[in-house]
Order: sequence, then C-alpha cells, then structure tokens
Amino acid sequence: MSEQTTQSQRSVVVAGAGMAGVQTAVALREQGFTGTVTLIGAEPHQPYDRPPLSKAVLLGKAEGSAFDVDFESLGIDLRLGREVLGVRVADRELDTEAGPVPYDVLVLATGAEPIRLPGVEGVPGVHLLRTLDDAERLRPVLARQHDIVVVGAGWIGAEFATAAREAGCAVTVVEAADRPLAGALPAEVAAPMAAWYADSGAVLRTNTRVAGVEPGAVILDDGSRVAAGAVVVGIGARPATAWLAGSGIELGTHGEVVADDRLRTSVPDVYAVGDCASFPSGRYGERLLVHHWDNALQGPRTVAADILGQTPAVYDPVPYFWSEQFGRFVQYAGHHAAADTTLWRGDPSGPAWSVCWLRDDRLVALLAVGRPRDLAQGRRLIESGTPMNTELMTDPARPLKAATA
Repeated sequence: MSEQTTQSQRSVVVAGAGMAGVQTAVALREQGFTGTVTLIGAEPHQPYDRPPLSKAVLLGKAEGSAFDVDFESLGIDLRLGREVLGVRVADRELDTEAGPVPYDVLVLATGAEPIRLPGVEGVPGVHLLRTLDDAERLRPVLARQHDIVVVGAGWIGAEFATAAREAGCAVTVVEAADRPLAGALPAEVAAPMAAWYADSGAVLRTNTRVAGVEPGAVILDDGSRVAAGAVVVGIGARPATAWLAGSGIELGTHGEVVADDRLRTSVPDVYAVGDCASFPSGRYGERLLVHHWDNALQGPRTVAADILGQTPAVYDPVPYFWSEQFGRFVQYAGHHAAADTTLWRGDPSGPAWSVCWLRDDRLVALLAVGRPRDLAQGRRLIESGTPMNTELMTDPARPLKAATA
C-alpha cells in the first residue's frame, strides 16, 4: 500500500475550534494531508478569533470575528456545539456530547478557560470575557454606561477597562497585588503602567480583594463599597483540560498537557497545541506554557508536519504577544525569567519606551510601548542570539539592530 493511500485512509480529529484547532486543520490540508479531518468545537458559533472580543466586538464596531476559512472547500468536517467529555486512548475514541468519535490521530486544542472569582458564582451582573457570548452579554452593559468594577489588572482587565472607558462608563479596577500585571512583569517595569489608569479616568485600587458582590455594589476586603452595575472578572486563565482526567495523557503542574518539542503528548498519535499545552524550550532552558495568540498560530504547522511524517524542526518559538490599552500599543517578545540585566530605552513616564532583558550579552526578552520597531528588531535579535553592546542599547535614538557587539 502506498504512503498516499495509507494517508488518505487516516482520520485526524481536532478537539477545539479556536485559533489553534482551526489552524491545525488548515495546516494539514495546506501541507497535503488527504485523509479525514474533523474539527470539533464546544460553541455553536462559526469558529472565531478572540482578540477582537475585548475591542471591536465589545464596543459594537464589529458583529463578530469569524475566521475567513472555507471549511467545506477544504474538506474539513466541522462539528459545532459539541463539548468534549473524555478520551479513551486504548480505543482511539473521543467522547463528546453527541457520542464517541473514532480517530487515528487526535489533536488537543481546547485552549484555556477563565479562572472564576470564588463566592460569586451565579450572582447577577458578574461577567467573564472569554467567548463571543460573553462579549455579546457585555456589549449592552457598556452601551448603557453602567458603573463597572473590573477584578484583576492583568492584560484582559486593562483591555476591558480601556473599552469601558471609551464607552463612557465609570470604571474601578480592583487588584489583589501591589501593581498591575504583577504575574507578568517585574515591579519596576509594571510600575509606570499604574499611571495609565488614572490618565484614562479609571480608578485603580491595588492591594485590594473582593469580599462579596451585592446588587449594585462590590464589597471590598476593607469593608468599603464600590457602586457596580456590572462586575467583570479577569484574574487569569487555566488550561481547559479537566476533561482529560483519567485518560493517561500526562498533565503538568498547571493542569496543562505536557508536550514534547514536536508537540506530541505522552500517548502515541495524540498531539497538543496552543493554550492547553506546554513545551520544552531549548532557547530558555525550561518548559513554557504560553497563553497567547501567536503560539496558537505557530504551533499547528509543527503538528501538521509531524502528522505527515515530515520531521519538522523542533518547536521552540520566541513567545510574542501584544495588547492595546489606554491608548498605547504594548508588545512583548521572549521570556525574561532567566535574565541577569535589565536595560531601559526611553523615559517610562513618556508615551514610548522599551525594556530589554539580557542574559550574559544576549537579548532574551523585550517589552515595547509605542516602539514597534524595537519589538520587530528585538525579536529577530532574540531569535539569532546576536551578542549586544549594552552601552549602545540604552540610546533610544539608536536602532537596536545597530547596537550589536
């Protein structure tokens, strides 16, 4: 039997119809896979992109953000509104609400789910912002210009607060840590961002926790009350993998699927990609769990190539993400945990500045606020591992590519 004939009889089932799942299905076809491709999504909506939810969709500037993919012409069997319940690897069957789905190869792409605020389950007026339905529920809240309390000053909290202020809402952001983005950035880097809230007219309350939610108000841990026509919780996300319990597929310390450098799991013919999976990074010497759009875009090409037996290069990208908040375009590339030097380019009280992290004399991460050229050049320098001249790097007028050793 020829390889082409064998391939045409294989079935790949992709669990999850977000960016990672859709791109995996598309990449399989683009790279020449001729077998059956089935894409299973829990939501009833046509698969869509998530970043516009906290921006254009939320503000009513767009009805949705469906991917521009013709699934029918690509021969992708799209099954929507079907939550996955479990997988029986010995039988090679995926259990769904609509019954079992057999597979030869399974790709796990179920993404991440928002962490919920304890004690407010089912309380009216408490919202999350992760899905299209979430955005649709919040759109009239913003249109009516309610007083809004945002719990969490991370990336999603800042983006939602930005949209709410643009819509004319009074916004209070409550953060348990002593600064915004405490889980993502060092204190000295996040500190200048606190002023962005006041500049936009939002109130930021740090070192503060929510004790309870009542109709029309949020009760804080110091006993104070904040008026709230709506509460939006943005305190992080965790891999959506609870359904894999007992499957025999190895999960990591954060509940993520443990994948190797080609995004293969501990079980043969099962892959994991996107927000639900971690992978070993040779560049950074540790396992990375990356909850960002670019990772969900890049990983599927590696998965598809490995399924097709093309022996892809190891998956070791430079992580990248962006955020639009309070009139600023914020970009980050790399991973700064192991850095031994931090350098600033520009004045952090101004509209445009960057922070560079180095290990020895190599750039390992970069945060750019309103300096997209720094980000583009820095990303390439991280990838290449080019030695840098730290004295030249601190001059914001000098291009980073002209600050090499």
